[in-house]
Amino acid sequence: MPMRSLLDPPPVSSHARFRDRIPRCLLTVDTEEEFDWNKPLSRDTHGVDHVGRLSKFQEFCERQGIVPIYLVDWPIANSKLAREILCAPLADGRAEIGVQLHPWVNPPYDEDVTQTNSFAGNLPRELERAKLTKLRDAIEDNFGIAPLIYRAGRYGAGANTAELLAEQGIAVDSSVRPKFDYSSAGGPDYRGFPIHPYWVDDEHTLLELPLTSTFWGMLRHQGDFIYPRLWRMPSMRGVLSKLGMLERVPLTPEGVSVEEAIRGIDMALDDGAPLLVFSFHSPSLRPGDTPYVRTENDLDNLYDWWRRVLAYLRQRGVKSSSVKDVMLSIER
Repeated sequence: MPMRSLLDPPPVSSHARFRDRIPRCLLTVDTEEEFDWNKPLSRDTHGVDHVGRLSKFQEFCERQGIVPIYLVDWPIANSKLAREILCAPLADGRAEIGVQLHPWVNPPYDEDVTQTNSFAGNLPRELERAKLTKLRDAIEDNFGIAPLIYRAGRYGAGANTAELLAEQGIAVDSSVRPKFDYSSAGGPDYRGFPIHPYWVDDEHTLLELPLTSTFWGMLRHQGDFIYPRLWRMPSMRGVLSKLGMLERVPLTPEGVSVEEAIRGIDMALDDGAPLLVFSFHSPSLRPGDTPYVRTENDLDNLYDWWRRVLAYLRQRGVKSSSVKDVMLSIER
């Protein structure tokens, strides 16, 4: 049976469960270069000046009993400081590493830098393969560990991505972002995808761990139908949210309050999700590098968000997990 495309919603029969039925959570970090989110993408206008902030975040995670998963792209994979900070935690199992492909800054540079080409899955198969291979090899060479998890930058998986991951020996993907549609920019449409982990192939060689997004509110069970139809009326989305009727909640500290995140956690667990996948961008660890953290006070709030959310997860009996734990504990 061939590998299914990551662009196709999976059959219910492919959903994966943990043998012990204990709900788990993963903390993933899109560990990437800084760039101006309000300007067109380019190969040159970026930096890695925030990388030193990873040290404090790693220490925070260790105090919280969390194993962060750093999804590293090309500029970070080739950062000497990133290696110095992360190599010891990775070797000791206090952190894990994965691949995040930003094609516009990842060689070979054989394509134009365009909105469409920023989604790696839109590239010709051989170019996507070449970029992925160079990045995977650089991570293993520079950090001393073969990465086992992948996330396409901008969630830009494509028709060939699953098979290319299998070729690279990457056993886990986390590119799918349910309830989000990037097709207007040339990217994937993940509406209708489950938040449950699922096997991409019948041989159980590639496991998808979708990022967790839920609907909250009185109309949440109709959210998949209603929410996309409001894209021309974004103000209506805000009105429905304020009225407690319908709100989309991704599990991230970027643009989502603690209270909203807790509602999202409750909805996902009540819907039987066995795994909650959290994410945020590493440049948010330095004020001014993302729209979400502009001041030191914003950064303090980001750390407080994690403290409060992690405390709530413990209260709900959710186990902090890792890619290694997931692979050992999942039913096959």
